[in-house]
Amino acid sequence: MNFFVRGYCRLYQKIINFASYFLSFKEPEVIQGEGASAKIPAYLHKKGFSRPLIVTDPGIYSLGLCDPLLKKLDEESLTYIVYKDVVANPTFDCINEAFAMAKKNNCDSIIAIGGGSSMDVGKAVGALMSNPKKSLSKMRGILKVRKRLPLLIAIPTTAGTGSEATLAAVVVNSKTHEKFAIEDPKLIPAVAVLDSSLLKKLPKKIISSTGMDALTHAVESYIGHSLTKKTRSYAIEAVRLISDNLYAFYSNPEDEAPRSNMQRAAYLAGVSFTRSYVGYVHAIAHSLGGEYNVPHGLANAIILPYVLKAYGVKAEKALARLSDAITLTKSGASTHEKAVAFIAWIEDMNEKMGIPKSFDHLIKPEDISLLAARANKEANPLYPVPKEMNKNELIEIYKEIDPQ
Repeated sequence: MNFFVRGYCRLYQKIINFASYFLSFKEPEVIQGEGASAKIPAYLHKKGFSRPLIVTDPGIYSLGLCDPLLKKLDEESLTYIVYKDVVANPTFDCINEAFAMAKKNNCDSIIAIGGGSSMDVGKAVGALMSNPKKSLSKMRGILKVRKRLPLLIAIPTTAGTGSEATLAAVVVNSKTHEKFAIEDPKLIPAVAVLDSSLLKKLPKKIISSTGMDALTHAVESYIGHSLTKKTRSYAIEAVRLISDNLYAFYSNPEDEAPRSNMQRAAYLAGVSFTRSYVGYVHAIAHSLGGEYNVPHGLANAIILPYVLKAYGVKAEKALARLSDAITLTKSGASTHEKAVAFIAWIEDMNEKMGIPKSFDHLIKPEDISLLAARANKEANPLYPVPKEMNKNELIEIYKEIDPQ
């Protein structure tokens, strides 16, 4: 990236970072513990809400993970409607269907239960409910929602996305397949329910990919240029929790302590990157999710070590501090050695949990230029990355993550 473009990006990021101090990044009210989701109906009654829209996906619904909540809603005589057709990498079509259902049934609140996609849909539906004359495309980018959402309660059924704590809804234009984020503090859920009992039946491939998704959030927020005292401490704590608990959770999902700790890590990482942003890992992952429907956590897990290596010396000091936080090297190791050890630890975690090293000919060579352009558009000038890269530099990363 040339000097003038880099200078523009850094100036833009400094302005955004300064302006962020005047915005409300209020954390959700947290309700936690095994079985915590069953407390929501009483909460709705207390707050004066009576007609929630339940947003979830077919897998979550068929596994019965919504049943304890729905049973309690029935017991509390609350009227609800269930939208259970959320798709991975949620599209405009999916969101508009859920919005039409909410509108038809006069819903006054939203309960999103599931992974990041369900929470993305819940946030996007809430944005449409508060801005009925505004399209999703018009809300693309930062601070475009403006109006307060209806009550939004997020119940994650994975330990990874952190969407229960974030200001972003990531959506896909059904016609162009372009994936983009709507980002506004008003999208931060009012309530985050950390019910670790909902994670007992997670498949191992979901535990691994969503866990590495949480790690990506913590790492990208920590190594960027927009850290605050809070986001720094949250990111480091998340990395420590992931280091201590992810593989244990992957090995035995029935063990309550690792489940609970990973859910906490995902939440902390979500709070951290909401204020301090992410980087090129997410920009590239979003392009692949939009074009090829790659699950977001899996994409992040594969891409993360490649991007960290591409940052080179610009990220080494921050990576060395993360390495120290989980004691990866012996006393006296250099900054470079610590950074290399941290990236190697990520690669080792991926390998132990069966996450592939590349995308194995998923990416069509003729698509790379368009994908890199989309990633470049998302990341620059907004993301406060350690090292600014342009479209051509991003193209090289696409070639590395899927050698043809």
